[in-house]
Amino acid sequence: MSPKVLVVDNYDSFVYNLAHSLAAAGAVLCGIATSFELIVAGRLLIGLGAAMVYIPIMKILAVWFKKYEFASVSGVLLAVGSIGSLSAATPLALMSDAIGWQQVFVALGVVSVIIAVAIFMTCKDRPQDKGYPTIKEIEAFEKGESLSEEKAQEAKVPEKIPMTQALKQVFGAGMKFWPLAIWFFFMYGSIMVYQGLWGGPFFRDVLGWDKATYAASLTIIGVGMIFGCPLAGILSDKVLRSRKMVLVVGTIAYTAVWAALYFLAGSCESTEVYMLIHFLFGFFGGFFVVCYAMIKEHFPISIAGTSTAALNIFPFAGGAILQLITGYMVLDFTLEEYKGVWLFMLIGMIIASLAIIVSKERAKDAA
Repeated sequence: MSPKVLVVDNYDSFVYNLAHSLAAAGAVLCGIATSFELIVAGRLLIGLGAAMVYIPIMKILAVWFKKYEFASVSGVLLAVGSIGSLSAATPLALMSDAIGWQQVFVALGVVSVIIAVAIFMTCKDRPQDKGYPTIKEIEAFEKGESLSEEKAQEAKVPEKIPMTQALKQVFGAGMKFWPLAIWFFFMYGSIMVYQGLWGGPFFRDVLGWDKATYAASLTIIGVGMIFGCPLAGILSDKVLRSRKMVLVVGTIAYTAVWAALYFLAGSCESTEVYMLIHFLFGFFGGFFVVCYAMIKEHFPISIAGTSTAALNIFPFAGGAILQLITGYMVLDFTLEEYKGVWLFMLIGMIIASLAIIVSKERAKDAA
């Protein structure tokens, strides 16, 4: 069984620790701010710290866990993140009412400082830095094999690939990279369009729901992701042992949810029906977590962070671009305009489905 200690590889534990430190400093600054400018500075530090965390974590998982553990632990990671998102809603509001919003920021800053100190004291870059065997050595032992001295040394000291060469290798990978990038653009972009932008206004403007009702309904998306993310990882690692198959099934199901949103718009006002749709939206939307395992396996472990970061450009580009486009589509807040957005997202997801179907998965015996 592989070690379960959080560390950072190429990005170094320093980067991971710095991210928490910046977020902690930003939270404390917001908590003690006496002007709008200080609050903006604090939020900037929080955003900068948060932006630096995810890719090092994915590199942690790539270095410290075996191939058919990676998607599972990635799913757990995203599920915990979804729990954090839910905690930032009603629980955070209750804390703010009880002790004040600035005190909440100070408390979060203190917790982040504790985490940063724990990272500094415990994190190492690689398993061998803590005296553990490498993942390749563990896998060889489990198979009853022994690594040659050359391969053992290579496992302990991975080949260093220059950044420019790594980026060329990733972006020049053809069908191994670009279909997955296109898929991720529409997959995550459509989540941001609905959950992050137009879902709430649709229920307000078209169905006349009050804020508490539609906010509670949209929160179910996060609940769905809490279940969908780890299940997708388990299916990928332990059951189907195929990244692509899980992504294809999840994407087609998620596209069907968009079809339901489009065809039910204006004809269904049931909160129960929409809560079910939102759960399925988050559940199958959470299957996207498997794509990180799929992209990682196409490239050397030494550029796992680079390949993940390159892929990670596209979901955020999708969120930014698709939200901008749909902003021009909804001007009068009518049912027809919202249905136009839902249809646009449905077409985008059909494109995403085709992209993931033609994407390339590394052969099992080659991984």
